[in-house]
Amino acid sequence: MMRKLYDFELSGNCQKIRMLLSFLSLDYERVNIDLRKRDQMDPEFIALNSLHKVPVLDDDGLILRDSAAIMIYLIRKYGRPEWYPESPEAMAEIQQWLSFSANEVFNGLAMTRAIVIFKRDADLEVARTIAATALQEMEHRLRDREWLALDRFTIAELACYPYTALIHEGELSLDDYPSIRGWCRRIEALEHYVGMPGLPYPHP
Repeated sequence: MMRKLYDFELSGNCQKIRMLLSFLSLDYERVNIDLRKRDQMDPEFIALNSLHKVPVLDDDGLILRDSAAIMIYLIRKYGRPEWYPESPEAMAEIQQWLSFSANEVFNGLAMTRAIVIFKRDADLEVARTIAATALQEMEHRLRDREWLALDRFTIAELACYPYTALIHEGELSLDDYPSIRGWCRRIEALEHYVGMPGLPYPHP
């Protein structure tokens, strides 16, 4: 089987997929799409994703875009269904956090980082206000529980982790959020966890 992940090393959305592929012990080829060089505008890549965004997964000819869609596909096809159960209640619980990741986390935490390190043309104060709301919500949720959704690790955690753990690159801090810091450490301690620039790498 041929499996390719079109990704950018510094992308938190791509990191979600790299982590999940590692957790599932799935081999794949990484194809670098350097957003700084505008590789996403190459006709060959646009043929895969006309929205010219990463990640894109080619799973033996099946082309998928969007990190949440890719995560759901990989979980349901290759195992660990407990990370995205079929019960309506569990799916809804997880979906709340997938939406939170696409909205509050992306528009706050990810955008703040993008403005600082990639010089994205956006309003930094607006992004930081959204980021503060996101962090407060996550801290409140995690104050008396280990995981955002259900009673175990699910793709809700994967969806929210990378950009949360990368907020120092947006000149923000988790110093005032002990519950989030503990949650990050639990994820980083999982077997087959993989890091990226700005995130911890597994200890030998």
